[in-house]
Amino acid sequence: MKTLFRHSPCRIDTEDGIELRKPSIHEELLQAKYALENAYSGFDNVTDPDLIDCYIYDVNAVMKRYKYLIEQAAKRKLLPSETYDETYHSLTL
Repeated sequence: MKTLFRHSPCRIDTEDGIELRKPSIHEELLQAKYALENAYSGFDNVTDPDLIDCYIYDVNAVMKRYKYLIEQAAKRKLLPSETYDETYHSLTL
């Protein structure tokens, strides 16, 4: 299982060298989206009860982070209103 959340600054290669910066909300949302896809994929492909529990935990944890990031982006008015679906708390990227 690989977690795609990054708590350290993003590394960007520039002409002058390497620049470190904090990831934007959009980048964090993309990472959360991919982590959610991975968690659902893992859940769909396991049969062991312990692993099923593990993936359920992963899906719930990533969903909470994803929802938080969407709410933060909405508060900062970084998302167009049509991309936020309140029913599923999802983002169309």
